[in-house]
Amino acid sequence: MFNIVLYQPEIPPNTGNIIRLCANTGAMLHLIHPLGFVLSKKTLKRAALDYLDLATIKEHKNISECLGSIKNTRVFALSTKGTTPYTKVRFRPNDTLLFGSETSGLPREVLNKDYCLGVLKVPMTEESRSINLSNTVAIVLYEGIRQLDNTLV
Repeated sequence: MFNIVLYQPEIPPNTGNIIRLCANTGAMLHLIHPLGFVLSKKTLKRAALDYLDLATIKEHKNISECLGSIKNTRVFALSTKGTTPYTKVRFRPNDTLLFGSETSGLPREVLNKDYCLGVLKVPMTEESRSINLSNTVAIVLYEGIRQLDNTLV
């Protein structure tokens, strides 16, 4: 299935929602430190509910360690700075979707790395700043699942 990478997430309810999403889709969640919160059942209880134990979550010191642990993957970053609509990519099993923190997104040095095959965007009106992180993950992840004929493996 897909790998969801959150680069230094800051808001526990967003991460909790994404944990629940990953538990329900079989996606693996990778969290890159530092986190803006302590990863515990208590901080994530409201959003993650009882899905925390059903999700596969790995924590990493940095992005290099994270991507080094994922084999045979293609990495696509999601950013408001992206130029390619997420619907233009033909997703494959084991693709990695990389998302930045809620307040600052992905740093330029991450977006410009060779491992990043593209910087994708979710369309929104010109006057909009951004879409909620957990909503964006859900939108793009379910497009990938749709492209794979709704297969959850």
